[in-house]
Parts: sequence; C-alpha cells; structure tokens
Amino acid sequence: MAINVNNVYQTVLLILNKEQRGYMTPDEFNKTATQVQLDIFEQYFDDLNQQLRVPQADYDYTDRQVNLDDQISTFKCLGDCDPQADYFELPSEDDFTNNAIVYNDNPQSGQFAFYRIGTLTWEDNTLTYPIEIERLQRKDFYEIQKSEYTLPSEDFPVYLYENKQIRVLPNTITGDVKATFIRKPLNVTWSFTVGIQGQYIYDSGNSQNFELESNEQVNVILRILQYSGIIIRDPQIVQAAASEIQQNEVNKKS
Repeated sequence: MAINVNNVYQTVLLILNKEQRGYMTPDEFNKTATQVQLDIFEQYFDDLNQQLRVPQADYDYTDRQVNLDDQISTFKCLGDCDPQADYFELPSEDDFTNNAIVYNDNPQSGQFAFYRIGTLTWEDNTLTYPIEIERLQRKDFYEIQKSEYTLPSEDFPVYLYENKQIRVLPNTITGDVKATFIRKPLNVTWSFTVGIQGQYIYDSGNSQNFELESNEQVNVILRILQYSGIIIRDPQIVQAAASEIQQNEVNKKS
C-alpha cells in the first residue's frame, strides 16, 4: 500500500508548526518529497547488495533479502527490445502496465522513467523455454570471439550494453529479445486549489502519492523534516531528524 501524500504533508506541517519552526510551501514539499523518495529508493539497491553477503534468518517475514526485493518489486518492468541494424534498443513500453518508457527525469502521464537494466532473454517462438543472455563488459565481449571454443552460440548468447544500446552475439539472434528493468518512482505531487480565503485545499485527483510501501512512512517524514531544516535554516531540525534516521538504519541492519 502506497503512502498517502496528504497524510505526510499534513504531518510535516503539524510538526513544524508545533515546534514553531516555520512553514514548507507545497512547491518546496513536492520537490523535497520527490528527492526523499528517490534517496530511499536508491538505498534499496545498496542495502540489497549488502544483505546478499549476509546469512538470512529462515523465518517468514524476517528474510531481509526477500523484504528488500518486495520493496523494489513495485518498480520492476518487462519489455521488448526493438531490433535495429546491428543492435537492440531498450524497451519503449512496459508490458505489465502498457506505460511508455522515457529516458529522462520528467515522465508525463502514462509514462515511466527508465532506471536500470536487469535480465535479457531470447524468447524465439521455436524455443522450448527462454534463454538468458549473459551480459559482458567490452573487453570480455571482444575476447570471447577470438576462440572457436568460447564463441557465443544460440544456446549461450551474450550481450554488450553501452550508451543505451544492446549488442547481442551471435548475430543470428535478430529479434524476440526481452528485458527486465527497473523504473524510477513517479514524482511526488501534493496538488491544491486556492480557497476563497487564499488557503490551499488538497486536490487528490491531481496529486501523486509516494510509491514506497506504507512501512516507509516514518522514514519519509523524518527525511523530509531533515530537508525542511535546511530550507528554513534550522540546524536543530536537521540534527534531530538525522539522529533519528541514523538510529533507524542501525536497527534495520543490526
């Protein structure tokens, strides 16, 4: 379940007002909330990499690798790689949602922004099952072609990914390549209309909630408060929020 943007904004305003620490405008909140969501989202991958090297508890709901993968799962996509003359392009559409994929930081309605590539498979209709295409770095991509014993084959294909282009070997694979990939979270937006007294009235129809799971709500609020202390130039808010965030991180990883 996603985090409601209005609940977060009202909580942040309540805390700032209670402590008489100033005010955060909707525009400041939207930019800060979007940055906070992206910070937490990117931290998932560092945390997952760390947890892959740590033995996990064999109990329901406590496996941290599984829990982190669940957090990331919202952003997983799948799409066809369009063939060109001598390479494949990255997917232009997500098969799960039919949303268009863009390669910038400003997706519009019905669009997702690409973040990073995952697994490539060859799914020709003559195959019994999809064949995974192994990713190589440039040096290995060239070296593997120098010996008949290491040449890529249709049973063991490889690819090179550079500059948003996918080059697949052997050259007999000319289509039916699919890619899993991760998209970026949508920008958070607290939309509003202006009342007769000049007050901001929440407009849920044009707002965009956080896409993080609801268990991240406390983390989101603390991080927004940390940024808000910078915006209104209050070091006490920054220090208090940073201390709480640090303690939460220690508890998660200990």
